[in-house]
Amino acid sequence: MHALLPQLEISLLDPHLGFPHFTAIDSLFCEGLTLPKPTNAGFFQSILPRLVKAVTDTQENLLLFETPEFIERDKFAWFRDEEFSRQTLAGLNPYSIQLVTDWPMKSKLDPKIYGPPESLITTELVEREIRGIMTVNEALKSKSLFVLDYHDLLLPYVNKVREVEGTTLYGSRALFFLTKDGTLRPVAIELTRPPTSDKPQWKQVFTPTWDATGCWLWRLAKAHVCAHDVGYHQLVIHWLRTHCCTEPYIIAANRQLSAMHPIYRLLHPHFRYTMEINALARESLINAGGIIESAFSPAKYSTELGSAAYNQLWRFDMEALPADLIRRGMAVEDPTAEHGLRLTIEDYPFANDGLILWDAIKQWVNDYVNHYYPEPSLVQSDRELQAWWTEVRTKGHADKKDEPWWPVLKTPENLIHILTTIIWVTAGHHAAVNFGQYMFAGYFPNRPTIARTNMPTENPSDEEFKNFLKKPEVELLKCFPSQIQATKVMAVLDVLSNHSPDEEYLGENMEPSWEENPVIKAAFEQFSGRLKELEGIIDERNTNLKLKNRVGAGVVPYELLKPFSKPGVTGRGVPNSISI
Repeated sequence: MHALLPQLEISLLDPHLGFPHFTAIDSLFCEGLTLPKPTNAGFFQSILPRLVKAVTDTQENLLLFETPEFIERDKFAWFRDEEFSRQTLAGLNPYSIQLVTDWPMKSKLDPKIYGPPESLITTELVEREIRGIMTVNEALKSKSLFVLDYHDLLLPYVNKVREVEGTTLYGSRALFFLTKDGTLRPVAIELTRPPTSDKPQWKQVFTPTWDATGCWLWRLAKAHVCAHDVGYHQLVIHWLRTHCCTEPYIIAANRQLSAMHPIYRLLHPHFRYTMEINALARESLINAGGIIESAFSPAKYSTELGSAAYNQLWRFDMEALPADLIRRGMAVEDPTAEHGLRLTIEDYPFANDGLILWDAIKQWVNDYVNHYYPEPSLVQSDRELQAWWTEVRTKGHADKKDEPWWPVLKTPENLIHILTTIIWVTAGHHAAVNFGQYMFAGYFPNRPTIARTNMPTENPSDEEFKNFLKKPEVELLKCFPSQIQATKVMAVLDVLSNHSPDEEYLGENMEPSWEENPVIKAAFEQFSGRLKELEGIIDERNTNLKLKNRVGAGVVPYELLKPFSKPGVTGRGVPNSISI
């Protein structure tokens, strides 16, 4: 990355130059981008072999992107509302969609600073858009309304981000309706700009429509929401909740647990390479002026926004998959249901596969912990273990150390839940939100990382609105990332989505100490067997055309939680650790 990014900047001298037409985007996958030869010969070929191919008749290199499977299967899928909705359940970020429980929707921010809190997505508008199928009250009662809500998190940053050249931001809400066939349909998008020193609050609702102007405004509104979703995914769902929040577990384990301690041995495979990859990320991805700040929606406020999200949203007890689903209204506890949960949307591929993986991890941890701690008193009397958990809470998360939601560590059951949560975060959570990045965002119109222009209806001049009416496609291209932003991010996402040849997958390699213990060896073999069963279950699900959210004509089958993978960008595989 260190050598590639300067070469891109040399090739693309204008940092704000956008793509003039969609065929120019397509050319990245069929013609490539010529780069000056780097001083570090062989760097591109060794580090980015999938992307960079030598040009034999010149002294230059060709950056030629592999066509992502998502776009290879259906080039125009990104354009459709059905796919926009489907990806909230089976795409790059399946962690943000939530059930609407309060109506009407309303901001919790100070109206004196941010303007009127009431949403313009009204009862009348929703009932019109769902064509009288049911009333809003009936939809709420039947759990049929869902939302991507980035309104209150983003709104405080809108005016600051707009001061950064070449970017913009809104607070946003995207509302979806659950249809009878179990799929989501977008109902409305609301974009909000808070008051400025010389302008009142601006907000507008956009809906799917049939007239030409309305269609293009809807497409632009979707581009803004996708940029918000990608930024939140990268900063919060991916970086904060997996990479960052795993560090305290690692540091405390190395400080407080001996290398021979059974819990250290259990956790150690799940910490492989994480500190190293995080150090590299701080050097070139989330650093000041790095990839994230230069090419993602929050711009130079990215880290600050991530910190705000941590302060407002992060709770250890909600990092467990079942608790996360319940918090978002995507599941309710039901002792009679599989996994003890009943999903609000039955065909929710991430949750369907994730809960099987969660249960497999929990059973393995249960067998392991109960072997070493047959009596509850042994957990409380284990000084190393207690010191580890105390340091995680009081040093690793010092600003949240007094929160009442921290699990106590008194019994084997407490320990099992804590360890299952940590292993889920390093394995299942990270795999679900990392290894599909190139597949879904490698073709950036599907998941633009930044929106560079305001909506044409926000205080436009007559000339600006005429330009939009004359060439709306050009306005959409202007809104998308610039050429340098797009190519930088595409190269990075390819690397991040790649499984290395020495990847260690969940349930694949038995630690030597476990092999020597017949009880632990048998438990691990059972764990490995469950993961192989999960592979088969996922394969079977991906042939069931009734599961419209995970399979269909031109749809990439949902495989992100298939436990094993070959090397490369495969869109599957659950490594033990956050190793990339």
